[in-house]
Formats: sequence, structure tokens, C-alpha cells
Amino acid sequence: QVQLVESGGGSVQAGGSLRLACVASTDHYDSYCVAWFRQAPGKEREKVAIIDSDGIPNYADSMKGRSTISRDDAKNTMYLQMNSLKPDDTAMYYCAAEADTYCGGGFCCPSQDYAYNYWGQGTQVTVSS
Repeated sequence: QVQLVESGGGSVQAGGSLRLACVASTDHYDSYCVAWFRQAPGKEREKVAIIDSDGIPNYADSMKGRSTISRDDAKNTMYLQMNSLKPDDTAMYYCAAEADTYCGGGFCCPSQDYAYNYWGQGTQVTVSS
């Protein structure tokens, strides 16, 4: 069982930055894919960024160039630095985790939210124009 706790959300003006953090309670954190998803009111949950157990990142097109996902396995913590925020980034941001797998090399973490079994409670990000 993995418990995830997010922090760092808040309200910022367009063009601002936020750094989200997700702390996990597990003895095997370094073997997990960890990801950020977000859900805006009336919209489906969507991928923001994922980082695999080797530290390889994968970003949604909407976040490329504006965000950096990283992890500190010694602290069981993942971070998402978001810059140049836009009102469209307003959403509840969720941390998710799932055991990494071997797929023949390269990035093997799932991109679909339904593939993740462990979720945090979410942290709200609001960007005003």
C-alpha cells in the first residue's frame, strides 16, 4: 500500500510559477512510476507529467517547456515545477504512483490514469488572468 500526500498548490497570476510536491509512504519508492494528473471542472482527468524509476520524464504536450518533474528517492518525494502558468492550468492536481515495469528498455510508465492504483487527495492550482 502506498499513501501519497500532495502540497504546494495555490493561487497565482498568469505567468507565475508554482512548485508542487508529493510525498509517498512506501519502502520501495525508487521502484515506482510517479505521475501528476490534473482535472478541471467539467473536464476529464489528464496527464501532466510522469517520471519513471530511472528518473526519465515524460510530459504532456501542454506542459513541455513550462514544467519540470523530478524526484528525490532519498526523501520519497516527487516535485513538479510549473512556470509561465496560464488560466487553462487551473485544476486539481493529483499525484499518482504505480510500480514500474520492464518493457524492453526505455520509458515504460503508463500514461493512462486508470493504470495507476495509488492516488493522493489532490492540491488545487488556480491561475488568474
